[in-house]
Parts: sequence; structure tokens; C-alpha cells
Amino acid sequence: MLSVTSIPAFNDNYIWLLKNDDNHCVVVDPGDAKPVLETLNNEGLTLNGVLVTHHHNDHIGGIRTLLEHFPALSIYGPATARFPMVNHPLKYGQSFTLFNTDFTVFHVPGHTLDHIAYYAEGMLFCGDTLFSAGCGRLFEGTPKQMHQSLTHLASLPDDTLVFCAHEYTLSNLKFALAVEPNNTALNEYVVEAKALREKNTPTLPSSIGKEKCINPFLRAHIDSVKAAVSQGATDSTDTETFAALRRWKDEF
Repeated sequence: MLSVTSIPAFNDNYIWLLKNDDNHCVVVDPGDAKPVLETLNNEGLTLNGVLVTHHHNDHIGGIRTLLEHFPALSIYGPATARFPMVNHPLKYGQSFTLFNTDFTVFHVPGHTLDHIAYYAEGMLFCGDTLFSAGCGRLFEGTPKQMHQSLTHLASLPDDTLVFCAHEYTLSNLKFALAVEPNNTALNEYVVEAKALREKNTPTLPSSIGKEKCINPFLRAHIDSVKAAVSQGATDSTDTETFAALRRWKDEF
């Protein structure tokens, strides 16, 4: 069983470190090499690989420096021209084994068109597609694509741990409350999340089950969410509701 810990980077990024029993590890989306190298040194770890979800610099900016320290790194990522550093290109639906653990690759377009996510042993590493109580901005994809991507992720078992790439939870919860102020589970989670952040403790990982209860972007099929974006009407399609939510959040 892999253990997972967070390496904070920049203002609100998390670089996820996956470690096996013999102190070998991989990292997910290392936008900054410095905190990764410091963690490896402090914990006596050997870096074997990198998992990349998408091309934004706060997710890949540290790879060049890590390669200088570890030239034999296995770098997994989307099989598109944007990722010349990737030496293990991955196709959608493909599986691969790392540290005796099977990983499955999901195509989750929306934030970017070639964004992927990794699923293994009840753990989801989803980059900037799904956040706790939120989702990524649509820089390249359409609302339909992102809604389909999130619906795919929401179909995973409820106990799946969700390792998002940013600590956006409190700001996302403000929007979620504007959408569903009477959502009991959401109001309870606000208290929980605030208490965690007051201790400087990450709110992540979340879980698929929790997100289905509190994340408006996974609840576009719920009448209370439809009504919130349609002046009380509940007859819009789920995709239309999702698109309205995303526009609202962009201006929130």
C-alpha cells in the first residue's frame, strides 16, 4: 500500500508524494522542484518518477530541475506534443503498474483539453479538474466536456480519496453556500474545513462521497442547485445547470 503525503508549494499548490515501503517515491505535478528536493533530503527518499496531469507551469515547472538531480526519472503524462519531457506517454483508459500498484488513466478534459487523472487503490489524483467543493476553470474545454469529466469521477466509489492539486476549499465553500445555503452536509463541512485551516492543516484529501454531498459542480442534477441558477426553475438540463454554475463561479 502506498502512503501519500502533501508537499506544499507556491501559495496554495499541493505536490503529492507517493511512497512505497522501501523509501522510493514518485511525485504528482511538481510545479516547484525546491520543496520536493528538500523533502527528499529530509526524509532520505529516492525519487523514481513523476506523474503529470496537465501542462500548466505550476504543475510541471519543477521537472527540468528534478531531471538534473535524477536523470533516469520515469515521467508519466499525456501523450500529446505539449509534454516533451514525458518518457512514459499515456493514452486514455490505459493502465500501468508502479510500485506493484495498478494505476488507471482517465481523460478528464475541461480545464485543459488533454488533462488526465490517475486512479489507484481507491485514490484519485485529479490535478485541477475536481477540487473540494469546486472544479477547475474552463481554460480550453467546454462545459459539456467538464461536466462529463466530473460525472465520470463522481461514478467512482464513495470512499475514493480525492487528492486535488490546490487548497481552494474555503473559497469554494463560500460559493457552494451561495448555491445551497440550506444544505446541511455543506454547512457541517464548512465548520470542519475552517477548523482544519485554522490549524494550517490541509483540507485534503476529500472523498468522492463527501464531494457528492457538498460540491455544487457534482450536484447539477439536484433540484435545489438547478433552482439556484434558474430563478427557481428546475427544468434545465444537467449540462445547462453546470454551465450556469461555472459562469456564476467565474464572476463570484
